[in-house]
Amino acid sequence: MIASIASEGQATTTAPFGKALVELASQRSDVVGMTADLAKYTDLHLFGQAFPERFFQMGMAEQNLFGAAGGMAKAGLTPFVTTYAVFATRRAFDFIHQVIAEEKLDVKIACALPGLTTGYGPSHQACEDLALMRAIPSMTVLDPCDAVDIEQMVPAVAAHKGPVYMRLLRGAVPRVLDRYDYRFQLGKAQLLRPGSDVLFISTGLLTMRALETAEALAADRIQAAVLHVPTVKPLDVQAILRECQVPGRLVVVAENHSTVGGLGEAVAAELMRARVFPAFRQIALPDAFLDAGALPTLHDRYGISPQAMVASVKQWLG
Repeated sequence: MIASIASEGQATTTAPFGKALVELASQRSDVVGMTADLAKYTDLHLFGQAFPERFFQMGMAEQNLFGAAGGMAKAGLTPFVTTYAVFATRRAFDFIHQVIAEEKLDVKIACALPGLTTGYGPSHQACEDLALMRAIPSMTVLDPCDAVDIEQMVPAVAAHKGPVYMRLLRGAVPRVLDRYDYRFQLGKAQLLRPGSDVLFISTGLLTMRALETAEALAADRIQAAVLHVPTVKPLDVQAILRECQVPGRLVVVAENHSTVGGLGEAVAAELMRARVFPAFRQIALPDAFLDAGALPTLHDRYGISPQAMVASVKQWLG
């Protein structure tokens, strides 16, 4: 069973990544799909059904998977490689670093179960993947918010030259960004809503939660802006500095990732370099091995549910 992060009654799209990749591959014969025994659980099975001759099931051998992907890229193909984020970033890190990134190869890595999107505990919770991938030279790092982001990211990732690490939401994925005038642009952040009291700088699932939190805060006359940052590397420093220099706002960086090495520390470093010093807080996962359990319970426990985020912001605002 694939647990959905959608709220009850929320609009969703099933397997947006798989569907977008099938559409892309119908236009580009160089696109191939590769996985390590996880096609069904990364929505890549749709690609395999549509293009069996371009689908490569490598078995439970992630290091071989990424080594082979590098070879295919050197032969002129554009591999989209899927697995769980923990297996790519922890088990096959050196192969991604040496075979793919050092050669600046056109390998597109799409990884499911980012951060706290599974209740299976530390063996499956990739709470440090952004930090690991950000540290690799030449690697572009993306964290989509919803199905809309994923649908637009896939062709943009294919058009980009060089390696890409993309977090992946799978199964029934919520649709949030189509309520806004949003268009994904690689390397660009977008202000989704204005607000004079709080600025959320968020990425991935936490942009969805930031928007929900902003709605709840508005009922108490607290106006929260949301700046969505789908590209964690390279960072849209200009947009972040512009929004952080609006006077009088509490800046809250929100991410489905450890407090160590993710968007929060990246934003803090840029603010320090530019000598911009707003009131600053982080909503993120702790630097710890997280518990197993039901996702709603865990999101409350670790402070990334809308209710927990509302409580944190109100406390910080006094």
